[in-house]
Amino acid sequence: MLDTFRPLLEAAQGLDLADPATARAELARRFDPQSARAKSLAGELLTLCRAGKIAERGELPVKWGRVSKALPETLEQSIDVVLMNGPGPRHRHPAGEVNFCIAVDGSPTFDGEPPGWVVLPPGSTHVPTVSGGTMLIVYLLPRGEMEFLK
Repeated sequence: MLDTFRPLLEAAQGLDLADPATARAELARRFDPQSARAKSLAGELLTLCRAGKIAERGELPVKWGRVSKALPETLEQSIDVVLMNGPGPRHRHPAGEVNFCIAVDGSPTFDGEPPGWVVLPPGSTHVPTVSGGTMLIVYLLPRGEMEFLK
């Protein structure tokens, strides 16, 4: 299944996440969320989700699942997938976070951002929140670094 995520891993590889707008623009250049390739991947990910192969734990507003910890095969990024239609747990990103967001229903936003790439810089903290519908989100964490907070 790791091959499914390869285009996202390659797009995020080596990015400086300190400037989220610049990183997001580079991600869109490397893997345009509006491209036929991205739409095909989105369909594949939705199929995997509906089959219970990703985001298979928990219940809405947050269903989640880990695809892989950070490994050489994942270009040292962990892969988590969540299906969300509300808020998730507060956490911090020591090395930043790259998210590939797919609309499932409604007109969802992730932390106020539309479907596509969303980047959070190193050291950022948030309560990840989907509003206006449901999203399937692939979280890529450099070196798998994330800290849950109370």
